[in-house]
Amino acid sequence: NEMADLELLGYLEQPHTSAGRIPSPQGYRFYVDCLLSPAKMTEKDVALLNNWYILRIRRIDEVLQETAKMISRMTKNISLVMAPQVSQCLFKYLQFLPFDQDKVLALIITDTGFVDNKIIDIPQGFNLDDLQNIAEKINNKLTELPLELIKYSLIKEIRHEIVTEQAILESIVDIIRLALADKKKDRVFFGGTTQLFEQPEFKDFEKVKNILNMLEEERLLADILQAKENAGVIVTIGKENKYSGIQDCSVVQAAYCVEGQVVGTVAVLGPTRMEYGKVMAVLDFMHRHLGEIIKRYNS
Repeated sequence: NEMADLELLGYLEQPHTSAGRIPSPQGYRFYVDCLLSPAKMTEKDVALLNNWYILRIRRIDEVLQETAKMISRMTKNISLVMAPQVSQCLFKYLQFLPFDQDKVLALIITDTGFVDNKIIDIPQGFNLDDLQNIAEKINNKLTELPLELIKYSLIKEIRHEIVTEQAILESIVDIIRLALADKKKDRVFFGGTTQLFEQPEFKDFEKVKNILNMLEEERLLADILQAKENAGVIVTIGKENKYSGIQDCSVVQAAYCVEGQVVGTVAVLGPTRMEYGKVMAVLDFMHRHLGEIIKRYNS
């Protein structure tokens, strides 16, 4: 009788005539909101994550790709990690590195560790030390400014304090312009897409096809994963997802911050019967610590 009442109230459903009753999206929502006890990462899981990063990471992009792999491995579902947008990144520093006898490699590094570079000619009468002095003065003026606000007109305003060599200034602005042009698209790193085929819910080829098609739509993914606020872990279940291709799924996501600013999102996509406590614990950990991990490899 209790099972019949739960079905009448919408907490259970029967997928087809010969099937037993399973929790409905409404049932899972009640479970997540009212019955699920807060979970935390175990010491073993934290140690596994830390060792994974130590062994495998050399660059910031690798932090995000390996994070996606680890989340997928720990949750047994598809994971998604949205990288920080370059336009939102803050200028950290400019550096010149020797390239050959009459050229240098100019590097611009942001607060989130992303790098863009350009090979430029050393102006006549300059050497590497002169360029490093220029870089130091530029860094003093531009550090902590959003890249999208650094235009040639801004550098021109401080030109008299830096250098009279216009070619260097133009090269610096070109690097910033290229960085913004090349990386305007939201970049999403994936882990565990093959996990779909191991889930009994996704033996239906059409369901899998819809999800895989959605994963190829960069703009659609960016919309799903866009986090404007530091709101903690968010769970959307079944038809709460506004895109029809994932209305048989649940999405658990959380923003992550660098220096207190929301810069990206981590998420898990899986069947509505996913292990919510485990998934939410993993994403809560990433929500609180991924920014620190990025800074560690950016220092």
